[in-house]
Amino acid sequence: MAKTTPDESVPVRQRGVTMKDVANHAGVSRTAVSFVLSNRENASISEETRARISDAVQELGYRPNAGARALAARRSDWYGIVTEIVTAPFAVDIIKGAQDQAWLDRRFLLIAPSDQADAVGPNDGLEDAATEKLLEQRVEGLLYAATFHRGVHVPESAKEVPTVLINCFDADGKLPSIVPDERAGGRVAVEHLLQAGHTRIGVINLDPDIPAAVGRLEGAREALALAGLELDPELVVSGYATADGGYEAACRILDRYPPADRPTALFCLNDRMAMGAYDAIKERGLTIPGDIAVIGFDNQELISAYLRPKLTTVALPFEKMGALGVQTLAALTAGQPILANQQLVGCPLLERSSV
Repeated sequence: MAKTTPDESVPVRQRGVTMKDVANHAGVSRTAVSFVLSNRENASISEETRARISDAVQELGYRPNAGARALAARRSDWYGIVTEIVTAPFAVDIIKGAQDQAWLDRRFLLIAPSDQADAVGPNDGLEDAATEKLLEQRVEGLLYAATFHRGVHVPESAKEVPTVLINCFDADGKLPSIVPDERAGGRVAVEHLLQAGHTRIGVINLDPDIPAAVGRLEGAREALALAGLELDPELVVSGYATADGGYEAACRILDRYPPADRPTALFCLNDRMAMGAYDAIKERGLTIPGDIAVIGFDNQELISAYLRPKLTTVALPFEKMGALGVQTLAALTAGQPILANQQLVGCPLLERSSV
């Protein structure tokens, strides 16, 4: 492979090119450059002059000073997002939904990582630092996104600009939030099982105190009540939100009853637990969905789409929540009223082969 000499190398553009440099190169005033770059409509500048300025910008590699422009206009076209999702990619579609919506609005996202928290409580300082760094960039507003639905304490500095929470809610009840409608999701899951002819339904629950468990279980009870049925408390078993937790819970439910009294369906409150339930069912020589139907929640695609049979599940609307978060933030930064302090986003059913 031939080596290039310094004379043959690609020229590197100089950094620190100023508006005055552009004006000198184009042979125009600095004011004319400013008017053209800011798209000032009432400026009497010929098309030929505009073209010379545009050519000069390209040749010199001039970039506007975003900080100075933000100070002058009191807006930066940037939103900040503080999130733990960068280190826990399950909910990465929140970022995708927010980024796509921001782009439609001609806004850009600055993403700052935060620490993961298991419950409401103080963070270890990374969230504070992330928020401060975004505010230093003069973002117009902040999004705060979590991997799982829970109450959070947002750094006090976040309240200096409009702030919207996604997939979590303000434990102090002051900031607007976008969260999944867990209750409706649990209801649609059990309604689907009822429509398939199942009336004896076991529930493999999450930690019973978290919002997802409370809402999904309440939705399941509502669906059964509408059908004139009650949820048998003996058929509700809580476990760790893992495949092992689902396996152990399913074993307890299946071994508790003789075959004639065994549930004919299991509603697993996340897909990882459903994966464990699959193993427990198959170990007992039972088939899915012939002997026992299984439905999950979350739509963790690496699980739900690749189990055999493929898992019917209820999807968490991550992408839609991210987009709605940006829409809500745009309304707040424009001084417009928002629909509600907490907005619920529906969780759609994805029918596959396990029911």
